[in-house]
Amino acid sequence: MRRTGRDTDMSGSASDEAHEAEAREAEAREAEAHEAEAHEAEAREAEAHEGGGVLTLAAVPIGRAEDASWRLAAELAQATLIAAEDTRRVRWLASSLNIELKARVVSYYDAVETRRTAGLLEELKAGQNILLVTDAGTPGISDPGYRLVSAAAAAGLRVTALPGPSAVTTALAVSGLPTDRFSFEGFPPRGQGERARRFAELAGDRRTQVYFESGRRLAATLTELAASHGEDRSAVVCRELTKTHEEIKRGTLAELAAWAALVSGTDPREPRKKKGGPASGAVRGEITLVVAGVARRSRSRVRDSSDLGAALPPPR
Repeated sequence: MRRTGRDTDMSGSASDEAHEAEAREAEAREAEAHEAEAHEAEAREAEAHEGGGVLTLAAVPIGRAEDASWRLAAELAQATLIAAEDTRRVRWLASSLNIELKARVVSYYDAVETRRTAGLLEELKAGQNILLVTDAGTPGISDPGYRLVSAAAAAGLRVTALPGPSAVTTALAVSGLPTDRFSFEGFPPRGQGERARRFAELAGDRRTQVYFESGRRLAATLTELAASHGEDRSAVVCRELTKTHEEIKRGTLAELAAWAALVSGTDPREPRKKKGGPASGAVRGEITLVVAGVARRSRSRVRDSSDLGAALPPPR
């Protein structure tokens, strides 16, 4: 009986070893298959990009030139073709960084973006690398870039990015408002009816909202947002972010609308300033506006001890 038991144990051990060997072989075959698949993907990508140039979206400082990264400086120095929203601006940036541009610099701003995309796409197809920059921030984020990126991607060309500054994320970070969910709305519509409809749609949005706006229209926009979103909705006006005269103004939409009207000289309670004076119809500088979502407002309305007590659940 002992011999039989020993034989059975030996048989079981051999069976386990066989199973382990099969498992190892299966894992090896699976690894080989994955490796072959990866090689095929690399080959397809190389074939798609063969003979084509690379489009690099380069984020540039939104204020001070010294905020530029080392990589941006290197890319500017070695670039052979730069598509710039403002050719003067990119030359100023290069000069500020002590870089001598060797690249051919072509303009790529809103008015020419559509007709210039085809030519730049042909340059990429011919093997020319292109560095795309805007006046400030990241290309394609409320700035030229989308059309060229879309065309290059559709043509199977490589598109990459040199990450960096953006007024959207900078304003959101310093606002003090919730950042877990947000929407970027760009510049509000110009038409009165379209603006009213858009603001009405966003009034019930639970996400924090980020807008760009001109100083000339800021007071009116804040007043309209106060009407659609509620006068007590929390908001933050970020002016001249990262620049010498940076200003972060926090308050309710009603408070900020009154402030903007006073600063821009549109407040009827204040005497109009002379044209060209400190307040000549506009809040000065680049403006990014951050507005709290509707769900955040209900929490912020807990102001005093009586409200706090009412907001808390009853004791168990």
